[in-house]
Amino acid sequence: MQTYRWCINTRDRVGMVLDVLRVLSQEGANIITMDVAPGVINVKFTGVAAAGFLRLEEKLRLLPDIYRIREIEVLPHEERERQLKAVLDSVSEGIIAVDRKGMITTLNPVAEQILQVNREKAIGQHLADVVPADVPMLRILETGQGYNNKEIILTTQRGRSHYITTGRAIKDERGETVGAVAALKDMSEVRELVFSLTRPPVITFSDIIYASEAMGRVVEMAKMVARGNSTILICGESGTGKELFARAIHTAGPRRRKPFVALNCAALPDALVESELFGYEEGAFTGAKRGGKQGLFELAHQGTIFLDEIGELSPHLQVKLLRVLQENKVRRVGGREEISVDVRVIAATNRNLKEMVRKGDFREELYYRLNVIPLYIPPLRDRMEDLPVLMENCLQKFNRVLKKRVKRVHPQVLARFLQHTWPGNVRELENVMERAMNLVEGEEIRPEHILFEDLCIPGPDLQQISGHSLKELKERLEREVISRMLAKYGAARPAARALGISHTALLRKIHKYNLRSLLET
Repeated sequence: MQTYRWCINTRDRVGMVLDVLRVLSQEGANIITMDVAPGVINVKFTGVAAAGFLRLEEKLRLLPDIYRIREIEVLPHEERERQLKAVLDSVSEGIIAVDRKGMITTLNPVAEQILQVNREKAIGQHLADVVPADVPMLRILETGQGYNNKEIILTTQRGRSHYITTGRAIKDERGETVGAVAALKDMSEVRELVFSLTRPPVITFSDIIYASEAMGRVVEMAKMVARGNSTILICGESGTGKELFARAIHTAGPRRRKPFVALNCAALPDALVESELFGYEEGAFTGAKRGGKQGLFELAHQGTIFLDEIGELSPHLQVKLLRVLQENKVRRVGGREEISVDVRVIAATNRNLKEMVRKGDFREELYYRLNVIPLYIPPLRDRMEDLPVLMENCLQKFNRVLKKRVKRVHPQVLARFLQHTWPGNVRELENVMERAMNLVEGEEIRPEHILFEDLCIPGPDLQQISGHSLKELKERLEREVISRMLAKYGAARPAARALGISHTALLRKIHKYNLRSLLET
């Protein structure tokens, strides 16, 4: 039989709904659902034959206080349900809701995809039967307390689900918990969002400034290998532009639209490098973030990870990195779950890894895993023909930064530059040029504006000693020595070796004297 939907306008009085129900019942109407508001009764029913339809309408009109009866396409609550379904089906997050017993009442398509379940089969089942894990959503029913940004990793026969979830309690007018609702965000989309918000300026091969044939050959080789996914090892002295090459390779490769994540392995103690690279679970160590933390390998999923100063990794971390390269899986600190990752690894070093392998300081297996495609960037002293174009690039760059209008460099300045050995390479050249740009007042940089870094520490001015304790003078000298060593080496580990102290001790002093900005990034 046909299904009817009526909107009945009435006077708002006691017993009105009862009178309407009595007539519907007398004519054999099967009421499916009903909406009641002051002065309006919306009813959806079936069970009335065509012949009895007019009779039913006439009987209702005979009731006192019935003003109007008309057919409608949908009841108000049906319209609200359609609108809600359209909203839930269109949002980019998964939405799942349960009643007070934990039975699933709502599951939108995104949640269906994230949890890898069939929506029609899942609705009406207990959440624990659909998602076999320690589901924080069920704890809401017990405590009434919501949660924010919980990371969940599920491995079932259907596959692996990795998502972030935020949940809230559904409460009635008395404040009692009658259900729960949670939003789910697939971890790959979270990574994309983080990448889009923190995306650094895009670096391409056109940003690498050179004129020499030696650099031309390196750039051409880098362009060729950028098209693949093989691991690359970039070798070269500090300051030659290894990270610039790594970013340009990423931009020119098939992973250009995915994250580029960088870590200087010499800038942090071993324990921090491990947790940064591989992440950690909640409670893995004192001070561990609630809910744990993703490592850089996870954040770089489907993109590129750049490991600078790779030669500074401890033997323990070398073993863990080797395992990631072999199996494409990471295990967080304090965790048991193995997480699959798909990343291209670009490593860089200013040390002779082959010699380190010979001495037993670097694992041979890891060396060959990294050295699939070697790129060597020559130092500036071996490509002096690059000096003029690099100087011109510095002029343009620092004119913008310092808001100056310096147009040229005196020929004697270039002559002095050609005689310098440039131990700090391009980074040192930029420092010297920036220093000169701050000193010049006209349109030309002259020899008197050029100040090279003198690594000899001057003795204290005796006239300035009075009024300072020995401790203050020692700290001032210590800060100066550390500043110069960091400027020379660009990283904490080689500076620590040169100073004859431990890496951890140097990091403490860097923190003490607020010198972190001098570390190479």
